[in-house]
Amino acid sequence: MKEKFMREAIRLSLAKMKADCGGPFGAVVVRKGKIVGRGWNRVSSTNDPTAHAEVSAIRDACKKLKTFQLDDCELYTSCEPCPMCLAAIYWARLRKVYYANTRKDAAKIDFDDDLIYSEVARPVSRRIIPMKQLLRPEALEVFKSWKNKTDKIRY
Repeated sequence: MKEKFMREAIRLSLAKMKADCGGPFGAVVVRKGKIVGRGWNRVSSTNDPTAHAEVSAIRDACKKLKTFQLDDCELYTSCEPCPMCLAAIYWARLRKVYYANTRKDAAKIDFDDDLIYSEVARPVSRRIIPMKQLLRPEALEVFKSWKNKTDKIRY
């Protein structure tokens, strides 16, 4: 079964790349042996830098399942997830990820995520994109309100 789901992720990557939807990446979310979400890279076709295959598949599955947690699901992706997709996988609480190509394979065709991996590990003050903190006391008031909110939905 695992190979069947990976083949679907790979099929999506090829079909959608040939259809000029974006880069050569596809992904599916599986729950209880059934595909509940499909995604492919849509960056260039939607002008959305966050429209990666894994994020698209997670969004599709969450919409269909009417939930923001996929802790009883697995992700099959045609390539090792980039840092953004990896974060989305953790936020969605997916229980397992299967991937085909590696990030080194992706780098060989000019999809190189090493800069982002290294930037995440750096202190904020040493990152390439300057980051400056503003209005923390005002923003903390919102956090205090959230902490005290009795009817919040935790995630």
